[in-house]
Amino acid sequence: MNASAEASNVRLLSHNDLGGFGNGGEGLALQKTRDGRRVLYIAHESAPKNFTVVDVSDPTEPCVLVQTDLPHAKMRSNSLDVTGDILAVAYQTTEPGLKPAGVELFDVADPANPRPIAFLDRSGPHSRGAHCLWFVDGEYIHLSSGAPDAVPTNKLDDQFYQIIDVRDPAKPVEVGRWSLPGTIEGDGHPPPERHASDDMGFRTHNINVYPERPDRAYVGYIDGGAIILDISDKSRPQLVSRLDYHPPMTGFTHTVLPLFSKDTLIVSDEAIRPGGEDWPKPVWVVDVRDETRPMIIGTLPVPPVEEFAGRGGRFGAHNLHENHPLPTALRSEDLVFGAYFNAGVRIHDVSNPWAPREVGYFIPPPPERAPHGAAQMNDVYVDENGLIYAIERFTGGLYILEPSF
Repeated sequence: MNASAEASNVRLLSHNDLGGFGNGGEGLALQKTRDGRRVLYIAHESAPKNFTVVDVSDPTEPCVLVQTDLPHAKMRSNSLDVTGDILAVAYQTTEPGLKPAGVELFDVADPANPRPIAFLDRSGPHSRGAHCLWFVDGEYIHLSSGAPDAVPTNKLDDQFYQIIDVRDPAKPVEVGRWSLPGTIEGDGHPPPERHASDDMGFRTHNINVYPERPDRAYVGYIDGGAIILDISDKSRPQLVSRLDYHPPMTGFTHTVLPLFSKDTLIVSDEAIRPGGEDWPKPVWVVDVRDETRPMIIGTLPVPPVEEFAGRGGRFGAHNLHENHPLPTALRSEDLVFGAYFNAGVRIHDVSNPWAPREVGYFIPPPPERAPHGAAQMNDVYVDENGLIYAIERFTGGLYILEPSF
C-alpha cells in the first residue's frame, strides 16, 4: 500500500480491513489495560456492526479481538469513548420513534468480552437518539441527542446538548440540557431562520469539555455555527458566544477544538456533498482572546479543490483529533490532525495561529470495494507517542500511521 499511497512526512505502519467490516464511524478510543495491553475501540458508520475492538500493542500487527453486532439495520453506533474500563456508545436510529436509541455503557476490563452495564433511553416520537458523545472524565457524558420529551420546531433540529451523570454507571441520569433558542417547542423563542440551501438542521454535533476549563463546553452546532457554553451550573448551561458564518458559508459546523495556550479555536466544517459541490468546507482558525467575541483569523491550508473534486466522494474537512485529556492521547497545541475524506489525513502546524502551515499528509489508495473510487478518511486519533490511528468510512478499515517529523 505504501507504493501507491500519496504521502509526505507520514508513513504507513499497518492496515487492517476489520474482517471486511471496514466502515469506520466517528469514534476512536484507546485504552491501556490493567495488564499493559493497548486496545483500540472503533465505532462503525452503519450496521451491521456495533463496535470493533483491536489490540494495537504492536502497531505493526493490529489484531481484532472482537466485533459486536447491532440489534437491527435501522440504527448506527457512530460515536464512542472509553475512560478507564468503561466504554460509552451512542445509538442513533434512521428515523424517529425506533429503538434502541440512546447511550449504552459497557464494562471493558476484559476488552474481548464487553459486558453491558446500563442503557440510557433517549428514544421518543421525535427522537432518533444519540449521534455523538464525549466521555473523558469518568463522571459526565456530554451528549448530542434527542430526548423522549423534546419536540423540535423543525424535524431537522432533533438533537441538542445533554449532560449525563454517570458517576454511578449503573444509573446514568440527565442533569442538564441546552438547545439553540427557537429549536424546541415551548422554549419561548421564535424558530431560527432556515438556510436557503443545504438546510442540515440546527442541531449539535461534537461537544468538547476539558479540565483547563471545566466550566466551558465547546459545541459544533451544524447550521448554528460554533458555540461556547458556560456549564459551571450543569443544570442550566448558558450561552457565552456564538460564531455563525453561514450563510454565506454552507453550514455543518462539526468540531470546535480549543487551543487554550493560544486563545484560539480550531473549527471544522464537514463536507457533505460529493465532488466538492459544497466547497469550501475548511478548518477555521478563530481568535478567542475575548471569548464573547470570537473572530475568524484564517483557515488551515488544503490542496486546491480542482485537484480533488473529481477523485470521487467528498472533499473537505471532517473530524479532528480532539486532544482528549487522557493518558493515551496526544495533547498538542501546535499540531492539528484531521480527516479530509478523499484528501486523506492531513497535519498542520499552528504554532503561529496567524500563519498555519501543512507539515504532512497521507492518502491511501482506494480500498477494495470503495463505492466512490477513492478512500474517504473519516476520523483520526493520535496517541501519546504520536502514532495516528485513522479510519475509512466505507470499506478501508484501520490505518496506523507514523509521522516522520
